Amino acid sequence: MDKLGSELIVDEIFTRLPAKAIGRFKGLSKFYRNELSNDNFEIMHSRRILSSLQKKLLSLKDNSIVVDNIVGGYLQADTTKTIISPLNVHPSFLRVIASFKGLLLICNERFCCELILWNPTRRRFKFLADDYFDRNFERNADTGGMYFDDSNDLKVLHIRRYRNVVNARVYSRCRESWRMINSLNVTNFASIYYSWSPGIYSGKNIYFMVSNYWFQPGERHIVAFDVLSETFSTLPFPEVLEVNPWQGHFLSIAMKLHVIVVGRSDKLFADLFKFED
Repeated sequence: MDKLGSELIVDEIFTRLPAKAIGRFKGLSKFYRNELSNDNFEIMHSRRILSSLQKKLLSLKDNSIVVDNIVGGYLQADTTKTIISPLNVHPSFLRVIASFKGLLLICNERFCCELILWNPTRRRFKFLADDYFDRNFERNADTGGMYFDDSNDLKVLHIRRYRNVVNARVYSRCRESWRMINSLNVTNFASIYYSWSPGIYSGKNIYFMVSNYWFQPGERHIVAFDVLSETFSTLPFPEVLEVNPWQGHFLSIAMKLHVIVVGRSDKLFADLFKFED
């Protein structure tokens, strides 16, 4: 009965605490150290970050990685802290491929372009792969996203483009293994002339912005990955938004898909749009 009570405390209370507090509670006993360090707790803790009022912004700078707490849209100097990257890798070798509920999918471009799943607030990481399909790596030729399936398993989607071919695979956190999936209907965007954004999860889909600015007047598309059927589809980019010389970035606000469109005339400016239907 005492053990059942302790497990309820872990599941219902500790999963809602900040990472700094969790680190202190690990020293209470061997039971709490094990419970607060296992994969299931890490997944539950990550899922509940989304409902927290405390939001964090991670910045890769020249010689450091900085985490800021964002409260009400403002950055406060007294909430800024510097953290250490996995294996003390210099920030210049790191590239963020996707982010999801406090987790980051990063690429260590220093050694064989390793894929790493990283929780910066808890300072834990896990190597997912070091092969990049065939070890022939081209910078910015890949992207990805993350999501939870119906069984609460964290999934990592990794998209790789090489020699005008798109390959896609999904990693299961529970099974700790990869499997290939069908990506034939997005092969039109496999060329190096297309640029893919990081994936943003919203409404059971992961969305990518795919742009081509090499040939005038340029074009932009939306590629959606349905996490339930594990299939890709292509959506037209809204005609109301001009393509050149704009730059766009997807983000999710209140579980709804939005895009920030950055432009330049006499000065730099940005507009925020909400996607519907």
